[in-house]
Amino acid sequence: MDCIAKGKARVRYEFGCKVSIATSLDEGFILGMRSFAGNPYDGHTLREALEQVEILTDQRPELAVVDRGYRGHGETKTRVLISGTRRGLTPKLIADLRRRSAIEPEIGHMKTDGRLSRCPLKGATGDAIFAVLCACGHNIRKILAHLRLWLAYIMAAIWVTAAMENPRSQRAIAS
Repeated sequence: MDCIAKGKARVRYEFGCKVSIATSLDEGFILGMRSFAGNPYDGHTLREALEQVEILTDQRPELAVVDRGYRGHGETKTRVLISGTRRGLTPKLIADLRRRSAIEPEIGHMKTDGRLSRCPLKGATGDAIFAVLCACGHNIRKILAHLRLWLAYIMAAIWVTAAMENPRSQRAIAS
C-alpha cells in the first residue's frame, strides 16, 4: 500500500496502488486495466497501458485521450490528446476530448460497485489480479444493462402484438 497525494481539498491523500484504466471512447467498455506498484508518474504508465490494450485487442490504438497528468509521456506510436489542448484540433477531436470526461463516473462506479477501493487480495500480484477482475465485472454489468434494455424492448413489442391480435384487449385499450 502506498500513499498517493491527490491534491484535492476533500481527499488530500489516498492509500493503495495506482491503477491505469483504458476504455473505448464510445461505449465505455474497459479494454485494459493495470495496477502499478508504488506511485509512478502518470505519463510513465501510458506506454504500458497502451501495450496491454494492444495485447488484448490485437490492435494498437490510433488515439489516446488522456488528462493533464500525462504530459511528458514520450509516446510516439499513438496520437495522444491531452485534455485542455485546443490548438490545431478538428471538431471531431474536440468532441473526443469532451467525451473523455465520461470516464470519471465509470471510475467512481468501479470504486463503489466493483469494490475497487478495497482490495481483499494480498500484495502487488493480488492488486493486479483484482484490478483485472474489477474490469471484467464492470464490463459484465454494462452488458447486462444492455441486455435488460433489449429484453424490455422485446417484451413491450410482444405485449403490443398480443394486444392487437386479441379483440377483447383492443376494447380495453381503447377505453
